[in-house]
Amino acid sequence: MSGVGEILKAVGDFGRFQKCLVLLSVIPCLSVAFHQFCQLFMVVEVPHHCDTSWIRAVGPNLTQEEQLNLTLPRGPDGHFEQCSMFSPVDWDLDSILAYGLNHTEKCSSGWVYPLEQPPSLLTEFDLVCDRKDLNDIAQAIYMAGLLLGSMIFGPLSDRFGRRPVILISVFLQGLIGLGIAFVPHFYVYMAFRCVLGASVSGITMTFLALATEWIGVSSRPNAVLTSHCCFAIGQMILAGLSYGIHNWRLLEIAGSAPLFAFFFCMGVLPESARWLVTKGRIEEAKKLLQKAAAANKRSLPPELLEQLKPEKQVKSGSFLDLFRKKHLLKVTLIMSCAWFVNSIVYYGLSLNVTNFGLDIYLTQLAFGAVEIPARFACIFTLQWFGRRKTQAVLLVLSGLVCLIITAIPEDQPVATTVLATIGKFAASASFSTSYVYAAELFPTVVRQTGVGLCSMSARVAGILAPLIRLLGQHHRAIPMAIFGSAPVLGGLLCILLPETRGTDLADDTGDGHPPAQVCENATSSSQNGQVKGKGAGQDNESTKTTYF
Repeated sequence: MSGVGEILKAVGDFGRFQKCLVLLSVIPCLSVAFHQFCQLFMVVEVPHHCDTSWIRAVGPNLTQEEQLNLTLPRGPDGHFEQCSMFSPVDWDLDSILAYGLNHTEKCSSGWVYPLEQPPSLLTEFDLVCDRKDLNDIAQAIYMAGLLLGSMIFGPLSDRFGRRPVILISVFLQGLIGLGIAFVPHFYVYMAFRCVLGASVSGITMTFLALATEWIGVSSRPNAVLTSHCCFAIGQMILAGLSYGIHNWRLLEIAGSAPLFAFFFCMGVLPESARWLVTKGRIEEAKKLLQKAAAANKRSLPPELLEQLKPEKQVKSGSFLDLFRKKHLLKVTLIMSCAWFVNSIVYYGLSLNVTNFGLDIYLTQLAFGAVEIPARFACIFTLQWFGRRKTQAVLLVLSGLVCLIITAIPEDQPVATTVLATIGKFAASASFSTSYVYAAELFPTVVRQTGVGLCSMSARVAGILAPLIRLLGQHHRAIPMAIFGSAPVLGGLLCILLPETRGTDLADDTGDGHPPAQVCENATSSSQNGQVKGKGAGQDNESTKTTYF
């Protein structure tokens, strides 16, 4: 093990210092969940009709009901059309009453909403009729921001350090979040949301790297579970905030302003000692390690600190290695597919919270709450049944639930919501499994490249998920059929992958063989779910993305 790895063991795997680091991530994690799904509660469907106030010029004494009867056509159900009106004419009121209006056109002067309706994205920017699709397009642009952020902030954190990138990302998220509350136009809103998504990606990626580089292998599940649970709790808080605050601008401020409380704690946010060592900043690393040891009530022998030297750069594998080797090609394609379909079903269900028929606030609360047991259950299923079976079954289960939903009539919202909650449970647990499984399947020299490629495929799926919802205009079952069939196919493909439970991580790509499958009877329970790094200087690399 490298010098920094030995010293970190002496500092302690999960002492007070590391717990404070995990605690620091709570506020950003809660805010990430808020911004991920807050738009769902800002575009709640409300009754509306075309603005036909033109007739007031010739009939100022008309009642509201008389005005609507004269200027709006009725649909087959007897209700006024929401997206069309009778074409304005230059007649007097008596002629209009005598002959009526017959020619219709799309709303040309905007729409009218209930007076008691608080301001929302839908009512302020007229996200109805021909502009209704902008809602899902805006959500896709936010997801594109997540992809953009992963491409920007990852290299930045490697070059300038974890701490400055985290501070910049948190500040940017808070600032842009507050800025969104004052945007004058919906296209400005979409641009701000794209930048917000990039900052969210910077926070999640960099905080994960920082925590992984400080926390010991055996204690990393605690840190990851905390962040996952905070994300779930953030979804539940969103349900409460949106229930109490109906004005979308005030809701955006309420979800963004608390982020600035993070800067009161910025003095205790550490840099990564590993990163400092790789950059040759040995003295800074020593001071930081001593500070961490003191916080954990440990002492570091001076001779141990003197062994600290810049780590040699281990030659990494090429991106092309993922496609040159036959066994790696199979792993890469199947795992990328698994991450893609997992993201499709997760966001397909999460973004459909307003369409299941029950109260959206209760549905969101249930969707957030169900993720907590899903994350914990993942640990035990991985230990008992292995990675391959867990991944395959969870994906197939989430997909089958969506396919069943397509067959349920619209007048049974309870059954639909219950099934959707089960699907959210399976998709959430499958996501945690995907991180673990991918990290164990790829060899050390291409692990970050392989997992990064899988993550990118998940981001692309996140962009497509809200766009797939637009197909519901043709038939309401089409989006759910796609969200259901994709993970079923992905789950079946996972059967072709090797099992990695209880096996050592592969270090290089040269042997041409996938990780050996270990008989369950030959693997002790203490080894199940553990990830073992091999080779000098690989402690941080081989376990950087390994969670359980």
